[in-house]
Amino acid sequence: MTDSQRIAFFEQQAEEAYSRIYDATSSTEAAARYSDAKEALYSAIEVAQQLGQEETVKRLETRLAAIKAVFRSQFS
Repeated sequence: MTDSQRIAFFEQQAEEAYSRIYDATSSTEAAARYSDAKEALYSAIEVAQQLGQEETVKRLETRLAAIKAVFRSQFS
């Protein structure tokens, strides 16, 4: 798996976890999916930083901030 594929994999994992937040049947489950989404994005950000892909880092950090904001406004 190339580094670009790793970033894409982590992004996909984050988006899938984020979408599962809305399928959660409890606040505990929603929080777990939120945590999964954050961890996947942190992993993608780490790879992008190691590669010096600042544009990708900024895009991923923006997406992470958006997910955090939505979760906090809807589930906290």
